[in-house]
Amino acid sequence: MQLAQSKSIILTVVNKFRLSFGKYFKMSAVSFTVGRKNCSTAGVDVSKMCAAHQAIDKHVKDGMILGIGSGSTIVYGVQRLAQRTKDENLSVVCVPTSYQARQLIIDYKLTLGNLDTHPKIDCTIDGADEIEKGTLTCIKGGGGCLTQEKIVASCSEKLIIVADGAKEVNHLGQKWKKGIPIEVIPMSYKPTQQKIEGKYGGEAILRMSADKAGPLVTDNGNFLLDWVFPETKYCWSSVHNYLKLIPGVVETGLFIDMSDECLVGDAQGNVRLLKKTEQTLEL
Repeated sequence: MQLAQSKSIILTVVNKFRLSFGKYFKMSAVSFTVGRKNCSTAGVDVSKMCAAHQAIDKHVKDGMILGIGSGSTIVYGVQRLAQRTKDENLSVVCVPTSYQARQLIIDYKLTLGNLDTHPKIDCTIDGADEIEKGTLTCIKGGGGCLTQEKIVASCSEKLIIVADGAKEVNHLGQKWKKGIPIEVIPMSYKPTQQKIEGKYGGEAILRMSADKAGPLVTDNGNFLLDWVFPETKYCWSSVHNYLKLIPGVVETGLFIDMSDECLVGDAQGNVRLLKKTEQTLEL
């Protein structure tokens, strides 16, 4: 009796989920955990999934060169792209921003490209660690791929950011407390730390690897400093320019005036569109 009731509850949840999210994607067989808040599937973040699916449905067209970003949200986008490619027989060349993105493209049997063969990209879809409302300035690089992400974005006609609502803030650093990632050549990390802290205060922390002793090494063979900055008003373009002029700094995780729009999902499957409405603050 209890088994029959459990099956009935699961079927009800599945049907509600299909009705709510069917406009974003075609459902396949999914296992649900009964009682999980907001009808999330086991192991699935509905807010990220719906934002990523809408970005793929809205911006991807046949014949495109598409930049594939990095991070957990992008996994859902690649899954949706693979489904659309199969259903609609799309021809899309995918340019990855990281080793993770490259493996996703291969695993889902999508067409893999690179900047040597496709230096001009129609659109890149990527995630962010934090998004400032109004300016759409982003912090990226929590996953360590900021330099390649920025290179691919800079080659793109459009950069579409997909995220859940927790990434949307009024000012940078409001929620993301791990700091701004800065990729540096290994021999330069100590003097770079001192220069950043001397100029702006805060703490520039050498990111350590979670899986081995020693610093985390990027796909480019470099180190990462995470600058946890004081709570004050910044001109982020000036900060970025200063950091880039420090010898040994490769790139920063500040993405300024690069995003064309942001798609922000919530746990109910709604997706809001954020557009740039303010200029980057100049002091």
